[in-house]
Amino acid sequence: ATGAALAWSAKSQPRLPRMTRLLLVATLALLATPPAIADERYLDDRSTATSVIASFYNAIGRQELTRAWSYYRHEPMSEAETTAAFDDFARGYADTASVTVLTGEEIAEGAAGSVYYRLPVAIDAVSNAGTHTQFAGCYTLKLVQPANQVTPPFSPLHIEAGHLDPAKGELGAILPLDCPD
Repeated sequence: ATGAALAWSAKSQPRLPRMTRLLLVATLALLATPPAIADERYLDDRSTATSVIASFYNAIGRQELTRAWSYYRHEPMSEAETTAAFDDFARGYADTASVTVLTGEEIAEGAAGSVYYRLPVAIDAVSNAGTHTQFAGCYTLKLVQPANQVTPPFSPLHIEAGHLDPAKGELGAILPLDCPD
């Protein structure tokens, strides 16, 4: 009975024109595809200089600017000073829709219980309007040796400074070979 019912359904249903079937399949495929923002998975890894910078730009691309701010070390400030500094920082990234980052080789140097890292980077920032702008330069990161941190709060590997300049071209071509001391 089931086979007969299926045979009857197939024979009695009108067949859609080929173009209509293709459009239907394409529409279903688009509906099944998550939006581009969903492809930007949350990343918060502070174990290497490269992963800190990747996490920083992940936060920028997701417009999680408080998290992006947290990758920097900040001198103690009053609440009003912190709010003003964060507001300036956030305005600088407010129109950023996504960021692609390419990093070079990490250079590590120890100094009095800390390790400093220099990391060359090239980025392609895309605005909300779709405009691409490239930058290249270096970040300096610092890790106070974890064994030397005996009282809270713990200070993870963090960005001490970033110096990027506008650049033009493919990321591999504009990536600095090294970072000056």
